[in-house]
Amino acid sequence: MSQPSGTRAPLVSHVSVGVTDLHRAGVFYDAVMATIGARRIMEHGVGIGYGRTFPEFWAARPHDGGQADAGNGAHVCFNAPDAAAVAAFHAAGLAAGGVDDGAPGPRPEYAPGYHAAFLRDPDGNKVEAMCWTARADAG
Repeated sequence: MSQPSGTRAPLVSHVSVGVTDLHRAGVFYDAVMATIGARRIMEHGVGIGYGRTFPEFWAARPHDGGQADAGNGAHVCFNAPDAAAVAAFHAAGLAAGGVDDGAPGPRPEYAPGYHAAFLRDPDGNKVEAMCWTARADAG
């Protein structure tokens, strides 16, 4: 199964998560982004921008200078090309200091064909990689 019919270009331009240590965040996000075809696009004094061609995701120190903390209920989901990339995202994140928040696998409770993995980055932010796979009941 490919992307569900009726979908179009993403609504969101970019998303930022607050981090306390840019170097540590860079190690984590360099590892997980590479597994889904994204890379470090830009960096400046307060943040690192990742994407495929445009910095769509930022790991940055909070603009108000306050302590970074993970938002309860908030998470960022990245599109992965396939289930192997979802598994690689999860493994790379664990190896780079992330914490498991849901092993790679199908999530039929979300939608038929939804395949995902969940991590917490070193600052506790919730990140997910997902792809659409063939439904088990398709025939």
